[in-house]
Amino acid sequence: MAVRPPRTLGIVTGAGGFPGPYELALDPGKSTVDTARTVAALAEAARIDALFVPDLLSFGAQGTIGAQEPLVYVAALSQVTTSIGLIATVSTTFHHPYNLARLFGTLDHVSNGRAAWNLVTSSIGEENFGPDGLPSPEERYARAAETLDIVNALWDSWQPGALRLGADGRAVLDPSKVRAIDHVGKYFSVAGPLNLPPLPQGRPVLIQAGQSAAGIELGATYAEVVFTALATLDSAREFTGRIRGRAAELGRQPGLPLIFSSFHATFGATEAEARRLVRERHEAIDFQAGRGWLAEMLGGHVDLSEAPLDEPLPESLLPDVAAIGRRRGRAEIFSGFIKQGYTLRELIIAAQDTGHWNVAGTPEQLADAVEERFRAGVLDVLSVGGLHDPVQHDYVVNGLLHHLRKRGIVKEDYLGPTLRDNLGL
Repeated sequence: MAVRPPRTLGIVTGAGGFPGPYELALDPGKSTVDTARTVAALAEAARIDALFVPDLLSFGAQGTIGAQEPLVYVAALSQVTTSIGLIATVSTTFHHPYNLARLFGTLDHVSNGRAAWNLVTSSIGEENFGPDGLPSPEERYARAAETLDIVNALWDSWQPGALRLGADGRAVLDPSKVRAIDHVGKYFSVAGPLNLPPLPQGRPVLIQAGQSAAGIELGATYAEVVFTALATLDSAREFTGRIRGRAAELGRQPGLPLIFSSFHATFGATEAEARRLVRERHEAIDFQAGRGWLAEMLGGHVDLSEAPLDEPLPESLLPDVAAIGRRRGRAEIFSGFIKQGYTLRELIIAAQDTGHWNVAGTPEQLADAVEERFRAGVLDVLSVGGLHDPVQHDYVVNGLLHHLRKRGIVKEDYLGPTLRDNLGL
């Protein structure tokens, strides 16, 4: 009987860095993936579990130009890595499920079983996909659920034994073991089966981002990993209880979905140095511009222009979250901060991290904070950043990860060839 390895913390890092694609595009001798290749090599040497590529579908959206197409980007990285997982962010709102099944299935093949899909339903970009505007959150999540039903059915449409090796060394197909899915639903009609051979992982790892009520329902039903913004241990406990409680009601395996948190870390050689760095960052904030950024966190229709910086915001300014069509989960997070009595200054500071978990201290102190959540059962996968910077790389790899490995929280090496193996899935 196989013995399940002890639970460990998965580690993920962003595939980007500086110089980024736009800087590299100015150098005719460089590929726009060059920095990501360097980061990938550093991450694989550090036995980090996966590279993560986010996405935006608009020019200038939320203060940035955008990103390169994630699936193409990680497919390029699959050819210069051997063990690290590859997470691509792709929207269900603007893609067809048959294409998604083929794209992620192909990524799983070309990477030998290292593919993961970070599923989002999008809050921007509708201007590039037709005249109908952005569907409501309820409509986006309903479409996502149907998409996942189809994609999973397509990935499962090849039965065991459908392919075998013939005497001449060529593949022999048993067509009776490749089944149509014959899906007819509200949004899609897909006959299937998938025209790819069975995937190395069976299915790519499914990661889902979304903390609204609809997002929790989708994650509890389908996701193996949920990406979250959980600023405090109490919020992590509350969210984990809600989503795993709902997953249990749906009959899913205990411990699913895994909780994936972004870790906005400020490292210092001493605690005093870390505090100084935080103070300097806060002093550099443009609080006037920050009012607009906070308004975006609250759904985009709150006027904060006259609110005093050092007084709590009145609850009368709270948006009707149910009426918000974009980033509803983020509005719920910041509405919660207002109910807790945060001042406008504190809210603008929190908005710099978009409500994510942020900790400052020495590498050992940050390891303490990570261990607390891990031991509480509310943290299974952690995102760390900055590997492209030599100082940050040293803090992360030789500091934070070193301490976590000494405590048995992060594994010393890859457990197997697939991302599923390395995340304990």
